[in-house]
Amino acid sequence: MDSHLTLAILMTLTGYLLGSISSAVLICRLFRLPDPRLHGSGNPGATNVLRLGGRIPATLVLLSDILKGTIPVWGGYLLGLSPWVLAAVGVAATLGHIYPLFFKMQGGKGVATALGAIAPIGWELLLALAITWFLVALVTRYSSLASICACSMAPLFTYLFKPQYTGAVAVLIALILWRHRANMIRLYRGTEPKLGAARSVGPKR
Repeated sequence: MDSHLTLAILMTLTGYLLGSISSAVLICRLFRLPDPRLHGSGNPGATNVLRLGGRIPATLVLLSDILKGTIPVWGGYLLGLSPWVLAAVGVAATLGHIYPLFFKMQGGKGVATALGAIAPIGWELLLALAITWFLVALVTRYSSLASICACSMAPLFTYLFKPQYTGAVAVLIALILWRHRANMIRLYRGTEPKLGAARSVGPKR
């Protein structure tokens, strides 16, 4: 087997396995919080952990989820992998977060991990996405809407800063938007919970 193909497969598998480490579940266990898969929104991500346990565990979850995407993609970048192979690594890490092998395939939405996978492209892109998310969240108080808007703008921002990665980023973003289809329905119906809502420790809805 060609060495470049072997390396590509190895890094893609590494991305999936690293993504499969559920930061939210592990950090909730560390802080003796309810299982985020079974309480609140049922989504093992930073927003649900914020509702269940506050800012410190939520921040740790966010940083951990970002690193799950950044580490394998950055490693692949340093190894000289092509943009499309890096896209495969990023998608694999995000799929690991969404369908974690080690946590009964019960994962989160993948936004933070996808953001981490995109981060090695450049700080300008990361900053543009972060500002978009923050402004939408500030105005609407909807974390999901902020994520959807930031993700939707990612291919355009990528084209402006590093056009050679536009197609790869678009593939990754398509996965994230598909994962948010239930949020889109709730936003349309007006039933999506806002940021700052009272913490919930009851069973997921």
